[in-house]
Amino acid sequence: MAVGQTLSDDELLRMFQMQREAFQAVQTGTGKTRGLTLLTLDETGEAVAPATGDVAAAAPVTGDSPAPLGTDPQGGAVTLTEAPITADQPVAQNAPALVQPVTFGLLPKELQVNIRIRFDFDSASIAADQAPVLDQMCKVMKASDIKLFRIVGHTDSAGTDAYNERLSLLRAEEVKRRMVKDCGIGPDRLEAMGLGERFLFDPADPKGPENRRVEFQALS
Repeated sequence: MAVGQTLSDDELLRMFQMQREAFQAVQTGTGKTRGLTLLTLDETGEAVAPATGDVAAAAPVTGDSPAPLGTDPQGGAVTLTEAPITADQPVAQNAPALVQPVTFGLLPKELQVNIRIRFDFDSASIAADQAPVLDQMCKVMKASDIKLFRIVGHTDSAGTDAYNERLSLLRAEEVKRRMVKDCGIGPDRLEAMGLGERFLFDPADPKGPENRRVEFQALS
């Protein structure tokens, strides 16, 4: 099970506080970085150099064109050749595809806050019974003094790179929309990023369920 769903409210809050301290330490060169590495990713998704500067100002993954479909990252075949990955909500339908480069803060596993959210097949729509999964995150985020959270979508290795990039972004955008609409978190406190299969949680099982996750990072 992903880390976020096994922690208490207090434990989650402490994790976010440690994340924020790590990001601040990397930016300022002082304090405990706790194993955090800032990476700049090129067009292929490879890490080309450690990033410098203000990570909170790094642009989320965005873009302007749909990507082709291959196979669904959750394991099912997809027969369409264009990319109408669907969602009931406009923000997911209109979410853009990939533009690079982008800066990403790679946290050690023990400091990551990952949650498993069940989405509808080939879609960014969150399944109806998944509200409790986000309720705890909402409560902790509202109670914190953290100014900016990043919501990062990750997939497993099934499907094409382009498909996984786009689907992961759409799902991160939909989680952000839910946190704003249903939870009341200010939109200026949230940004969404989709990284597809680049950072597998379990590289030994690249198609395993642990890799399909939404990661929360406390940036500032």
